[in-house]
Amino acid sequence: MAHLDVYSRAINYLRISVTDRCNLRCIYCMPEEGIAWQSHDSILRYEEIETVVRAAAALGVTKLRLTGGEPLVRPDVVSLVAMLARIPGIDDLSMTTNGILLPRYAQALARAGLCRVNISLDTLRPERFERIARLGHLEDALAGIASAQRAGLQPVKLNTVVVRGVNDDEVLDLARKTVSDGWNVRFIEWMPVGEQALAEGKWARGVVTGQEIRNAIEAELGALEPALPGPGGGPARYFRVRGAKGTLGFITPVSDHFCFRCNRLRLTADGQLRPCLLSDQEIDLRTPLRQGAGVEEIKVLLLQGIERKPKEHHLDDCLQPEKRVMSQIGG
Repeated sequence: MAHLDVYSRAINYLRISVTDRCNLRCIYCMPEEGIAWQSHDSILRYEEIETVVRAAAALGVTKLRLTGGEPLVRPDVVSLVAMLARIPGIDDLSMTTNGILLPRYAQALARAGLCRVNISLDTLRPERFERIARLGHLEDALAGIASAQRAGLQPVKLNTVVVRGVNDDEVLDLARKTVSDGWNVRFIEWMPVGEQALAEGKWARGVVTGQEIRNAIEAELGALEPALPGPGGGPARYFRVRGAKGTLGFITPVSDHFCFRCNRLRLTADGQLRPCLLSDQEIDLRTPLRQGAGVEEIKVLLLQGIERKPKEHHLDDCLQPEKRVMSQIGG
């Protein structure tokens, strides 16, 4: 049974960043020049991640999501998937990826025990893709989506971070894909993480609220119908265009936060446990792991993380995390 925090939220979900490195440089996630990468020795080894997950599973965590950076740039990540899929109690193992490397790895990931993937896709326009991602090509991301579908990593969810003046004019095009291609698209409000996002308050001007996005879609495609969440649940509220096979999700951490039902902890690639994405509070797991801590010792630290989960974030009070950019946390 999942352990409850002090606000009676059942904590059953752990997001694990396996690397801070990425093959893209998306404008809302990482500076164009990149960041100073963590050294090889500072990143948790797969066996250390396995120990953390075994401890988490013993506390009632059933859901894992592997993130980055870009998780597929870490060597032999398929073996990590296989290790974690075998842990008793873990019944939902997923990954968030930009999809570029999925044609190479999708089949192997599925065989290793990965259930499904979320793929970041912020535009359907090739030139704009290169402006937003700064590296890579749209055709490679689309090939990744097709590869995931062929491998049975279903449902494939497409994550679109909507930024005003950047890609907000494409929400209708993406919404129509739920009708024409059966896509499952989730629109995400841009969150301020890291000094770059905070510069001159530009993040607030860039936020397009979920309600704005929904209004634009309904003005053209008609009233949206409520839809059941797919496997994995999560913070999105789901709808569909009448007659569409695919769904539309809205994730609104800024305009209508869902902190009251937050069920997750986050583990950074360098072994820091974050009780909240939008807080710089961290608990060091790497040092005790390197000193020989086993499952029981890590359970104590995880319980500390659960007990320290704040009631809610404080974006409305202009308090935002500054120590890490999004690629160092895993979203």
